[in-house]
Amino acid sequence: MKIKLKKLALVIAGVISLALAVAGILLPLLPTTPFLLLSAACFVRSSDRLYEWLINHKWFGEIIRDYRIHKAIPLGTKIFSVSVLWATILYSAFFVVTAVWLRIFLIAIAVGVSAHILHFKTKKKDESAPTRNP
Repeated sequence: MKIKLKKLALVIAGVISLALAVAGILLPLLPTTPFLLLSAACFVRSSDRLYEWLINHKWFGEIIRDYRIHKAIPLGTKIFSVSVLWATILYSAFFVVTAVWLRIFLIAIAVGVSAHILHFKTKKKDESAPTRNP
C-alpha cells in the first residue's frame, strides 16, 4: 500500500511539474527545463508508461535528452528564451509598472535569468541525443 501511495504521489508531482513546464513556455520567469527534468525524475520512479511518453514526446523529449546527456541547450532555444524574457520584462517595466524600484528589480531578475540560461553549454548541431534513455 505504501508503494502504491508513493507512486501515486510521484505521478501527481510529475503531472504538476509538467503543467508548470508548459506554463513556463509562455511565462518567461517560470523555467521550463527544470520542471521537465523534475517530471521525468518523478515519472521514471513511478510510471514507465508516462516516462516513455515524456522522454519520446515530440517537443519535450529532445529537451530532456539533450540536457541529461549533453548538459546543453540548443542555440535557438537560448535565443528564443532570452528574447521573450527581455521583451516581457521591458514591456512590464516601462508600460505596466510605475515604481522605479520595481523597474530596477524586474531588470535585475532579467539579468539573473539571462545569465542562468546563457551559462549552459550550447548544444552543437552534430550532437544528437538518442531517442531512448541509455
